[in-house]
Amino acid sequence: MRDPASRGRTDTASIVVAARPDAVYRAFADPDALMAWLPPESMTGCVLGYDFREGGRYRIELTYDEAAPVGIGKTTGRTDVSTGRFLSLEPGKRIVQSVAFESSDASLAGEMVMTWSFEALPAGTRITITAENVPRGISQADHDAGLRASLENLARYLG
Repeated sequence: MRDPASRGRTDTASIVVAARPDAVYRAFADPDALMAWLPPESMTGCVLGYDFREGGRYRIELTYDEAAPVGIGKTTGRTDVSTGRFLSLEPGKRIVQSVAFESSDASLAGEMVMTWSFEALPAGTRITITAENVPRGISQADHDAGLRASLENLARYLG
């Protein structure tokens, strides 16, 4: 068993959107919708495989634009490829998925678990993302910025 001290940190972020929980859930279920909001600014996304069901696997590629410095990517100079599984799907409530980066950098190794929770509110839905076992090669500042950007993109998409 792995020493808990060697596990990565946990990062979290949340936002309230003016949409119902079922609409938020649908933004994850459709791979085209996912790519419309998930990539942070200065990146584009491509779904390489997407089996949205419990136990289903996915593979996603995010590519930095030409203005980004070469060497910024986790997989290649300009790309981040991640793979994972959908561990738990509760329509309108929660999505739990594993995430692993395809990288030769040992500091990016390991499986992160991301939980997206949807809480119905009178004004819409509070979306909370919790990322557990974040690889040490991802700085907290960069990860916080990426989580916030994805949540803000999702809010705009649902708006």
